[in-house]
Amino acid sequence: MKKLLLSAAILFGSLGAFAQGGLGYGLRAGVNIPKYSFENGSSESNTGFFVTGYLDAPVSPYFSIQPGLSLQNKGGKWSEGEGNNALELKQSIMSLDIPVNLVAKLPTGGSGNFFIGAGPYVGFALSGKNKQNIGGVKTEQDVEFGSGDGDELKRTDFGVNFLAGYQLSNGFQINAGYGLGLTNLSPVSNLSTKNRVWSVGIGFGL
Repeated sequence: MKKLLLSAAILFGSLGAFAQGGLGYGLRAGVNIPKYSFENGSSESNTGFFVTGYLDAPVSPYFSIQPGLSLQNKGGKWSEGEGNNALELKQSIMSLDIPVNLVAKLPTGGSGNFFIGAGPYVGFALSGKNKQNIGGVKTEQDVEFGSGDGDELKRTDFGVNFLAGYQLSNGFQINAGYGLGLTNLSPVSNLSTKNRVWSVGIGFGL
């Protein structure tokens, strides 16, 4: 965790020095719709949230590098049966992600600009909860992180994220995104579990 935050601080500081005078800032927040992708299918989608702060370092009039720190609510849901035999399991993971996106900006006169971007991210799971509802009886327990016997998920994730949206000239923006996890989070060698996260939100950029 300390190495993750140190790397982010070095990255932000380097880009700040590189883009003096033209450096911008922004904040995005909204709803996540995450699920897990398995080798032979996927979980149901859960509902969560995200909050992302980012820097905007222009490299040309139409392109910027946007590193950020993002609090991401990920996970998935499983359900089966009906009535008294109904079973539902929701897994909610709170992750701190560091995305670095290359973003293209397409001006639309003086009203604002469309933007589209993509880039890698590295994520670190901070906490997790399993919430079960079996026939109306609700229980809750912490997710066990690690790579050993009895663990449920690996803590570190890596993937690619995509974003698009529109920003008005006053800085207000609407945005959508998709996170494609590439890391197999399952500690069991013959199983595959990867993050898939759709998101939609609003934001403000300077």
